[in-house]
Amino acid sequence: MSRRIKQAAVFILLLLAAVQLIRPDRANPPIVASLTIQAQVGTPNGMVAVLDRACGDCHSNGTVWPWYSEVAPVSWLMAYGVKEGRKAVNFSEWMAYPADRQRQLLVASCADVSANRMPGSAWISLHPEARLSSTDIETICAAARQT
Repeated sequence: MSRRIKQAAVFILLLLAAVQLIRPDRANPPIVASLTIQAQVGTPNGMVAVLDRACGDCHSNGTVWPWYSEVAPVSWLMAYGVKEGRKAVNFSEWMAYPADRQRQLLVASCADVSANRMPGSAWISLHPEARLSSTDIETICAAARQT
C-alpha cells in the first residue's frame, strides 16, 4: 500500500472518530397521557396500535433510539428526522391540536400512507415491523373519514 493511501486512510479514520464528538439532542419530552391520541374519546383502538408501531418513533415523544442512533452521521440524520416528524405531527401532543387541525392531520396521514410516503423506505428497511399493510392503511384512512 502506498504512503498516500495509508495517510488518507488514517485521515479518514481520525475524521470519523472526531465527528463522534458532535452529539445531537436525542431527548424525549415527557408524555402527558391526557394529551396523547390514545386519550381521545372515539379514537379507534386499531389505529392507535398502527400509529404506535409504525409512526411512534418519529411522530411522538416516545422515540426509541436504536444503537445506531449513537453513531455519527446516522445520529444526526435520525435526530433531524425525529425533530421534523414531531414538528409535522406529534401523536403525544394530539389533544393540544384544535379539532380542525386534528382532522387535517388525519387526512394528511391517510394521503401520505396511501401514497407510500410514510413511513419512509429507509426507516422500513431498518424497521420492517413499521411496514404498513393494506389493512393498516385502511384503518388510518377510516379514522380520517370518521372525523
